Amino acid sequence: MRIALLGPIAWRTPPVHYGPWEQVTGLLADGLADRGVDVTLFATADSQTRAHLESVAPHGYSEDDTMDGRVWEGLHVAHALARSGDFDLVHNHLDWLPLCFSHSFAAPMVTTIHGFSGHGILPAYLRAASAYVSISDSDRARELDYVATVHHGVDVDGLPFGRGGDALVSFGRIHPDKGTADAITIARRAGRRLVICGIVHDREYFDAEVAPHVDGDAVVFLGPVGPGDRSRVLGEAAALLHPIGFDEPFGLSVVEAMVCGTPVVAYRRGSMPEVVDEGVTGFLVSGVDEAVPSVEVAAALDRRRCRERAVQRFGATRMVEDYLEVYAGVLAPE
Repeated sequence: MRIALLGPIAWRTPPVHYGPWEQVTGLLADGLADRGVDVTLFATADSQTRAHLESVAPHGYSEDDTMDGRVWEGLHVAHALARSGDFDLVHNHLDWLPLCFSHSFAAPMVTTIHGFSGHGILPAYLRAASAYVSISDSDRARELDYVATVHHGVDVDGLPFGRGGDALVSFGRIHPDKGTADAITIARRAGRRLVICGIVHDREYFDAEVAPHVDGDAVVFLGPVGPGDRSRVLGEAAALLHPIGFDEPFGLSVVEAMVCGTPVVAYRRGSMPEVVDEGVTGFLVSGVDEAVPSVEVAAALDRRRCRERAVQRFGATRMVEDYLEVYAGVLAPE
């Protein structure tokens, strides 16, 4: 089986700091390669992978103001299209653009929908020749047919067990969607320090709702945290606060925290009921008032049991096996 993974190119694969789509695509590429699959990853030239690497973009366009993302994504897709006859299947992780040319690809296409940026992109999905995979049941569009739901997997070896501590952690881009301001309120009312990690995705929100509370003591802002420090920060926390303000398609930081043994207190929205096993890996709440007392209960959960459940459900090995089943189903003769 010859598989092409058409990855995103906003960031390097795997990302240095932020880049969830790149992170998942890179783990899948390495996992397939380790299983002996002939897999080629289409990503940036500075990407690191155990698969064969094909690239047009020298590095991620989000890291270089001189690069127009639309142009480089177009060149990236055109290169994969030209090579598509060399593969049995093309697995698209690049959202809607490759779908516009899906009828011209010389191999069947599978598209993992990592999340919709809006209903305005739906026409590309409705007209495409592709099998669709959702990353959670909650993120399915009623207009589309899906062949499977495959929850993301994470590198469990890179996320060792942590014994916890007293502080809480908020991990993700700084944006109203991620509820960073609510996390600050919850931590303050719970009487615990808060460590905030993530890129500033909404500068106005950061300046108005987050920065005024950052004092280096009760509220600490570390900025983007790379893979080397991620497990340490997550593993040293008493709990992860995830008070999201939108219906999140998945939530990688939630799974990463749980794999480190750190329970989660999350708002009951989007995929969270699929991801969090209440009473084992954390608790779901409906707002700040419910979250505050849940912090102490979550912090008292058995951290080793939390890790065991998370590894079982969200290890990268499971994700690879799920996708191999998807590929077999798509390629099976009718």
